Amino acid sequence: MSMLSTFRSMHKLYVLMTLGVAALSLSGCATQISGNAPAITVAANSQLVVEEFMVPSDEPGINLYVRNKRLPTTTSFNKDNVVLFVHGATYPSETGFDLRLDGLSWMDVLAQQGFDVYMVDVRGYGKSTRPAAMDQPAMDNKPIADTDTAARDYAAAADFVRKRRSVEKINVIGHSWGTAITALYTTRHADKVNRLVLYAPVWLRKTASLTDSGGALGAYRTVTIEAAFKRKSTGVQPGRDPQPKEWFDAWAEATFASDPIGAKANPKYVRAPNGSVLDSRLFWSAGKPAFDPKLLTVPTLLILAEWDADTPPYMAETLFPLLTNSPNKKLVMLSEGTHGIMNEVKRFSLFNEVTRFYQDGLLVQPK
Repeated sequence: MSMLSTFRSMHKLYVLMTLGVAALSLSGCATQISGNAPAITVAANSQLVVEEFMVPSDEPGINLYVRNKRLPTTTSFNKDNVVLFVHGATYPSETGFDLRLDGLSWMDVLAQQGFDVYMVDVRGYGKSTRPAAMDQPAMDNKPIADTDTAARDYAAAADFVRKRRSVEKINVIGHSWGTAITALYTTRHADKVNRLVLYAPVWLRKTASLTDSGGALGAYRTVTIEAAFKRKSTGVQPGRDPQPKEWFDAWAEATFASDPIGAKANPKYVRAPNGSVLDSRLFWSAGKPAFDPKLLTVPTLLILAEWDADTPPYMAETLFPLLTNSPNKKLVMLSEGTHGIMNEVKRFSLFNEVTRFYQDGLLVQPK
């Protein structure tokens, strides 16, 4: 049996059926809007509750899309079982953390394991508010949604989740640029973070950024499916394809439908704010960290795959010893995967390590 067939057999054991409820923000608070349906809906044959919200940011008129998944039996919430994801520099959270390949996403896995799982889109991404500059020619405005802004957006979502579940701390996960967002957030709000997972962590660059094509930067950039495939393929060993074509096609269909303007174009594209690219030039490519690793005082996991060309292994290997005040820190390198291993055949190696890290927290005895 091939590796892909083996993983598909495993996935079919976990296939879930979910039903979502729409929500949006009114009067400065996150409020669910569900028409004639109840606020929380679970289909008779469903195993997961799905809720969606628009959460106010710290700026009037900017609202953030937040999705929650959990088992209907998960009714007790604490610092160990509440998780909040955030995406990287180009694509929204949904198609990274909740893309159901063979019927199963990473959020599904965590929810089945008893976690109360959330994801958020920073302004300008996915279903979150797109600043006015994104509806104008890119070069008419300066780059938007930098790391500081994104960290504040993440803080707004985290505060919403903590208040909703009446917990002081949550577990934090960021991918790629999202690791800079969550690390910066954690240095500012360590008292609100239980455990921090930096998946494909960003650090000082020795190599060129795959998200920066050079030249002047406008408010945003446009990325086509062709460009996305080329970037994904960078670093892959000849003859070794970690992702079946149908999985890439499923990702591309969902991702390039997430931009209401780009989805109507030919060829399709997504607009991505350029704040992260500008920060790469000002910080990571200039030898200046955007956060101080000594200020990370919570248990921290650095995890990535060996063929990652976006955030190559040297970044995590350099960052790890700098986490001098992070207790129970851990560095994990996964084999036969790229920057997007969460949507590849070896994705369970990522899922299992992250779950184990969170569960390790339950074994640590308080001082």
